[in-house]
This record gives sequence, C-alpha cells and structure tokens, in this order.
Amino acid sequence: MTAFGKLFRTTAFRLTLVYLLLFALFAASLLGYFAWNTRRLITDQIAATVSEEINLLTGVFNRRGLRGLVFAIENRALRPGSNLYLVTTPAGLAVAGNVGSLQPGVMATTGWTETAYRRLDEQDKTDHRALVNVTELSNGFRLLIGRDLEERHRIFSVVASAAQWSLLIVVVLGLGGGVFVARRVLRRIDAMTGTTQRIMAGDLGGRLPVGRSGDELDRLAENLNAMLERIETLMNGLKEVSDNIAHDLKTPLTRLRNRAEQALARSGGEGDYRAALEQTIEESDGLIRTFNALLMIARAESGQARDNMADFDAAEVAQGIHELYEPLAEDNGLTLSVRTGPAPLHGNRELISQALANLVENAIKYGRPKPSAQPLGANASEVDRAILIEARRDGDRIILAVTDHGCGIPEPNRKHAVERFVRLETSRTLPGSGLGLSLASAVATLHGGSLALDDAGPGLRATLSIPAQDGEGLAAPTPDVQQIGA
Repeated sequence: MTAFGKLFRTTAFRLTLVYLLLFALFAASLLGYFAWNTRRLITDQIAATVSEEINLLTGVFNRRGLRGLVFAIENRALRPGSNLYLVTTPAGLAVAGNVGSLQPGVMATTGWTETAYRRLDEQDKTDHRALVNVTELSNGFRLLIGRDLEERHRIFSVVASAAQWSLLIVVVLGLGGGVFVARRVLRRIDAMTGTTQRIMAGDLGGRLPVGRSGDELDRLAENLNAMLERIETLMNGLKEVSDNIAHDLKTPLTRLRNRAEQALARSGGEGDYRAALEQTIEESDGLIRTFNALLMIARAESGQARDNMADFDAAEVAQGIHELYEPLAEDNGLTLSVRTGPAPLHGNRELISQALANLVENAIKYGRPKPSAQPLGANASEVDRAILIEARRDGDRIILAVTDHGCGIPEPNRKHAVERFVRLETSRTLPGSGLGLSLASAVATLHGGSLALDDAGPGLRATLSIPAQDGEGLAAPTPDVQQIGA
C-alpha cells in the first residue's frame, strides 16, 4: 500500500472528511440563508420605493388628470437611474414612459410581477429584469411603475462568489489539516506498530514512544508500556521459576531415585523397605508443598485469586495464626504474642492467612537469639525469644507485621530474599524451599500492597501493608497475649 493510500485509510483522515463535510454544509446553509435574506431585503426596499411612486403619481392623476400624469412621468424618466414608467390606454397603446418592451400579458394583470424589459433609450438589445407594479386608473388607463433588479442581482452575485470562495478555502484548509493530522497520527501509529513487531519478535524490553503533549495517544502508550512492564516481569518470573524448578527440584528428585534404587539393591527385610518408603513419602510431601507454594504464587501474580475476595477482619486472621503456631513456637523455645485492632480488609482470606503464616514460620525458624546475645537483665532472655504478630489499621492501610529477634537479614540481601527459591547463607542448613517470602510478596501485590523487610534491632520485622476496607462490626482491640515458655 502506498503512503497516500495508508494516509487516506486512516481514521483521523476519515473523521476529518466527515467534519469537513458537516462544516461545509453548515457554512453553505449559513451563506445561503444570508443570501436569501439579502435578496428579500433588497426586494422589499424596491417594492417600498415603487409603492411610494405609485401613491405619488396616482395622486397627480387624480388632481391633474392624464395630462398632468404624462408630464410628471416624462420629467421623472429623464432622471439618471430612474424607475420604469409606462402609461397605456384601455386599448393597450403606450401614452408615456421609458419602457420599450415587456413580456406579453404584463399590462393585462394588475399587481406585482417580475418581468423582462427593455428601455426606450438603450442601444443594448439585451433584456433586463425588473420588479413592476401595474395599477388600473380611472377610464381604463393603466400605470406601470417598476425598478430594475440589476442591483439585487449584483449583490447576490457578490454573496454567491464570496460563498464559493469561502467553501473552497474551507475545503482546502480542511483537507490540508486532515492530511497534517492524519500524517502525524500515522507516524505515531507506525512507531507503535514497529515497537509491537519487535516485541512480538521476542524483544520484551521494547516500549512505545510517549510524546510530551499528554494526549490520548500518549495516555494509551503509557498504559500499554505499564502493561508491557507487567508482562516482562511475569515472563522473567516464569523463566526464573522454570530455571529454579529445574535446578532446585533436581536434587530431591535425585534423592528419591537413589533411595528407591538402594532399597531395591539391598536384600534387607521388611523394616528396611518400610523405612525407605517412609523417607520417599517424606521427600514427596516436601515436593508437593513446593509445588503448592508455586501454584499459590502463580495464582496471586496472575490475579486469579481476585474471584474469591470478600470483606473480613485481618485481626481475626492474626489471632487464628497465633493459636495455630503457638505450640510450635514453644517447642522451639520461643514465645509468640499477638496485638490486634480493627483491621478491615477486602481480599482473599486464604492467601492473606497463608502469607502471614509464612512470615510466622520464618520467624520461628530463624528467630532464635544469636549465640552471642548476652542477657541485659532479668527479662532479657524472654525479650530475645519473643515473636510479635501485629494486625492493625494505620491511616488508610492495614498493617500485618511479624517481628522476631533472631539473626535478621542484612539490608543488601533483603530485596534478593523475596525472590523464588532464594535461600541466604545463614538459612541453607535449615529445611525450606525459599518460597515463603515470595508468596507473601505476591499476595501483598495482588491486594495492592507491599511487603517490607526492616531491622528490628536485633532481628527482622516483616510487614504486609495493604489498603484498608472500611466496614462495621469489626473486632475490638485485644491486649498483648504473652505465652512464656517453661
């Protein structure tokens, strides 16, 4: 397709043609109305002038008779630019006037009419147009008085010519503006098309150009760029997940195979086979938990979990997590407490609960005091072993936080710690898949919030900050519930 073909097929050019047609019709209607009113006004002025002459000459005829009328008409006919005058007998013979010829039947009918005529004193044989009035006098005589319409025709011609030129200028400017707008839009669309083609070819880093005008195309480009950013993030995440699955799940699968192979190679009894099967089941449960965590992260990041969102109080979730993990914390020599206030949320309760549970599990797993920690008083050891769960409202945000006093996470590693399958050096000796913080971060993002990792001095404070949902009938604040281990 040629450049002009693409130009003429653009929506901008077609819209320009439509608006041009509408504006041309409006301009033509306006000029036509102006010309018609101008014509009517001139006609009314001519009629008023002729009517005044009729009244004057009729009075002359009534006072002085036919001779006085003829004398008055001959004097008036000699004036420059005079009206048309003609007096005829009952038989139709001309008595006086400056009219040489008329259309047949004009003098036979009284009243107003528009007719062609010629003057007596004109050498030009061309017919002219005039508006005339025929009045019947006494004794059958008839008086014609009229006015040439050349002035009306000339003014109408001026208006018509101006209308033609105006419409021509409108069309030229409209087409020129349409071509300019269409080419400008086409250049931007072609630039967007080129970017999308590069993206389809595999370059996910391509972005649509955004101008400085802030028009609808710029807003569209900004939204599409945000969408492309999200797509690139998801694709990179998918690639990372694929790489991590291939790398991190290879080891447990290899262990499963080796144990099964060893069990078959041994000639042991039923107890040996049973132990091998139990280890296989335990390893399989770990793999299933890993895959379930990956599925939950995928649901959160894809937005599928939005279908199950409802209003609830996050304080109830925090209290339930506290009751569930309190025995586990005691078994690990830690104390678990909860502090809640009204925390209305609109979201997926299951995912919020799982995210908070992951934070509590991490706190129990890594929240033991540092070996070098020295008691600073009678209650120092209890403070070092304390883990606090918080659920409260802070302005227009709901805060779900878990604070421990363990080894914490160094600030340079905190951003890296929320990635999938990432396990820092201090945690590699403990069981886990490295997906807990990744899931918590994905759940926070799904609900329009964020996950923050901060220093608890010592220890780590993991905070889910999510937009609040106003509501009624929320739980009242609860005091700290301390559980001191034996």
